[in-house]
Amino acid sequence: MRYLSDTIQFPPIETADEDGLLAIGGDLSSERLLLAYRSGIFPWFEEGQPLLWWSPDPRMVLYPADFKVSKSLRKTLRRSGFKVTFNSNFKEVIDACSAIERNGQQGTWITQQMKEAYLKLHQLGHAVSFETWRDGSLVGGGYGIDLPNCKVFCGESMFSTVSDASKVGFYHLVRRLQGQHYKVVDCQVYTSHLASLGAVEISRSEFKTYLSV
Repeated sequence: MRYLSDTIQFPPIETADEDGLLAIGGDLSSERLLLAYRSGIFPWFEEGQPLLWWSPDPRMVLYPADFKVSKSLRKTLRRSGFKVTFNSNFKEVIDACSAIERNGQQGTWITQQMKEAYLKLHQLGHAVSFETWRDGSLVGGGYGIDLPNCKVFCGESMFSTVSDASKVGFYHLVRRLQGQHYKVVDCQVYTSHLASLGAVEISRSEFKTYLSV
């Protein structure tokens, strides 16, 4: 494991420990964050911790064509009255992702420092949000980092205040990525929810190949 200096660089991702922890320190500048995502690395730390950079093996990914649309989701898509937009309210989405309570999680890793860094990436055109609305109110959404040159979308977080709202938004995101011939959605680490949507684990070395331009 390596401690980062002010120089914008990372050690090889193959040097991460068995949990995927690669490096500590550095900053959340746009330049460093973009280098991280383009290298198969992402930041993940809680308030009060130093910056922690990860590159786990295996890696959870979703191939857009393999997204599973359940019968219940199909029904929701037909009858829910949801409206989905993109990049119409990034700040409110990341604020909601930070504030939402999640089972088994105390506090949030989306700190104020993180929010400011990703908002800047959004302003630069690198961070993308989707928003799910009902009756004019934001009821779900998510955000991530777009790597259009290699056709990879790096999902970061989602939230929902109404059942299936984030899932509907994610469905429309995946459809959009399919239409743009994206190769993979990076989901980072395994969860049963992601697996239910069709995501699978692949090796870190295989994931790295998708980042080559």
